[in-house]
Amino acid sequence: MNITSAHFECSAPDLAACPDESLPEFAFIGRSNVGKSSLVNLLCGRPGLAKVSAVPGFTKLINFFRMDDRWRLVDLPGYGFAEVARKDSARFNQAVADYLQFRPNLRCIFVLIDSSLPPQGIDLEFMEGIARNGVPFVIAFTKVDRVSTTKLRSHSTAFLEAVRGLFDRAPETVACSAVASRGRMELLSVISRFLGEEARRRGGATPAAKRPPSAKNRPW
Repeated sequence: MNITSAHFECSAPDLAACPDESLPEFAFIGRSNVGKSSLVNLLCGRPGLAKVSAVPGFTKLINFFRMDDRWRLVDLPGYGFAEVARKDSARFNQAVADYLQFRPNLRCIFVLIDSSLPPQGIDLEFMEGIARNGVPFVIAFTKVDRVSTTKLRSHSTAFLEAVRGLFDRAPETVACSAVASRGRMELLSVISRFLGEEARRRGGATPAAKRPPSAKNRPW
């Protein structure tokens, strides 16, 4: 899939302020400073489209990018940065939770995991909550340019092993690096697959939908 047009559409502080639900949406989220905005820029093919900051917790609004007038890329605030003011953290964490649970046109969530680190508790907790929503998701291991092949395999295997008990089958994964321009086509391929299923649904055909891993009985 090629992207010929990508532009910032709007920011929303909460679910009520989100744009209309006419386009399928694909959300990107991860722990603060996981490299999310850089990956969004890589995917869009527009350096600087999403603001990149060295300050964790920089993204505090739900940011919508319109892609070829066919779908939206949604850049969600990162989770888990302790130095964000408590009231601000509570506000945008609630906005994210509402978006993930109640946005009807959300088609897939890309959960970004820092491949240079062993499994982090906050990521594992977030995976439980995501899975409970029933929305398809993909794990994107970021910053793979910073680690050796051996360490990447070790960290990714350990993470998948840690979440294995939550799902009926292993989640789909993509290895990504904004620096090395790696993973873009794989991410777009996932999105293209969902858009194809969307088109078949609208055309009345029965889609060969790839079901997300089903969560076992876990609290949000």
